[in-house]
Amino acid sequence: MEEKIMNQWMKELGPNSDVVVSSRVRLARNFNDLSFTHHASDEELKQVTIKAKELLRENNEFQLELIGIDELSEFERKMLVEKHLISPEQTQVNKYKSVALSQDETVSLMINEEDHLRLQMILPGLQIEKAWGLADQLDDYIEDKIDVAFAEGYGYLTACPTNVGTGLRVSVMVHLPALSMINRVEKLMSAISQLGLAVRGLYGEGTDTVGNLYQISNQVTLGHSEEEIIENLLEVTQQIIEQEKNARELLLQEQEVSVKNKVYRAHGILTHAYSISIEEAMELISNVRLGIDLGIIEGIEPIILNQLMVMIRPATLQLTKGEKLSIEEREIYRAELIKELLN
Repeated sequence: MEEKIMNQWMKELGPNSDVVVSSRVRLARNFNDLSFTHHASDEELKQVTIKAKELLRENNEFQLELIGIDELSEFERKMLVEKHLISPEQTQVNKYKSVALSQDETVSLMINEEDHLRLQMILPGLQIEKAWGLADQLDDYIEDKIDVAFAEGYGYLTACPTNVGTGLRVSVMVHLPALSMINRVEKLMSAISQLGLAVRGLYGEGTDTVGNLYQISNQVTLGHSEEEIIENLLEVTQQIIEQEKNARELLLQEQEVSVKNKVYRAHGILTHAYSISIEEAMELISNVRLGIDLGIIEGIEPIILNQLMVMIRPATLQLTKGEKLSIEEREIYRAELIKELLN
């Protein structure tokens, strides 16, 4: 089961992965001759599904497997959200909603979500340009086969006005434990927001920040080219990486005892706890990952953060166990799973 749960960004480290957990590129596209999903009739939603199947059937390069949302169990649907492969909105059971996934789950294509097609590429570490290259390649294939909703002066037309233009959302997930420890995260996030970027929690808009993980993405898609959007996010991300690394050096120089104490205590609790909540687990995992990156803890692979941040979440945890669990049972099994992976 664990092998089935793991995808590429959970199994591999990428460039600058000590700070950047993953890079993601999403594109929103709609059929020109069909109403947006929120206003579409059942017949139109059916047509979207039929056309999407035809697209996938003819595409051999990415080899995406189409899965109907109504074919999945509640836990399987929620697990796809926990792995950042579909949105919470896409979990609503509807015979016209589906998702197409590549074998390593680097590529996902949501069908009949907010837009007719929501294409996503997700890669480990800082690989925005590579993710965009793959997304652009698949987008070219799609646009060669269908008449996409597009208007001169506006660009790609989307269900949400904030996506009109390029229809592009580019984001990075960053791990900032040191900046958090020296109380500089809030100031940094405020500065980032003033640069036209959005700062969100682990699972996007409206979600809380846990484990010192933040999603940074572009807010504006209209009036800027794809290259400009990517370049801006890359530039800001490089500054975030530099500030986090400087903060880590500062901590070791000025608060070495405190940092080591925090790291070793976190490791001790995670390897001995009988029961643990997801909030506490995420905070402690963040501290252990910082200890690994600073060379304080040896013998544990840093990729453990990527794996645990998904595997300890409710739906994935219960799928791993193979049964429905109460909150108390989940907290006990979560502690067991963490101990097993850390050891």
